[in-house]
Amino acid sequence: MESLSPNIFVDDMNATIDFYKSIGFQVVMTVPETGPDLVWAMLVNGDVTFMFQTFASLGDELPNVHRSNGGSLLFYIKLKKIRAFFELISEKVTVLKPLETTFYGATEFSILDNNNYVLTFAEDE
Repeated sequence: MESLSPNIFVDDMNATIDFYKSIGFQVVMTVPETGPDLVWAMLVNGDVTFMFQTFASLGDELPNVHRSNGGSLLFYIKLKKIRAFFELISEKVTVLKPLETTFYGATEFSILDNNNYVLTFAEDE
């Protein structure tokens, strides 16, 4: 195995791109390449890659994919300079758990993205 790039299903691609750009991600690729009706996008920040795809573009394929936002999973993202990053984005997002040091020594905080997915950011300080 070489990498993991989750493909996350969403209702509103443009709102999703706007949210992730607001926390430092950059758009690498979209389908189609231009236009308002995007059905898929890849965004990156450092070594973290997310792919997003609209529920509508899924059609009848993969019936096991639930057609609703959010999920019973959490994306755990390690980064450097967590305190500066928290200060940069905390007023722009819904903070579920503020900065805290865990029992295992990591500094973490959790936010909710615009699709109700939980993102936890962590640094081993």
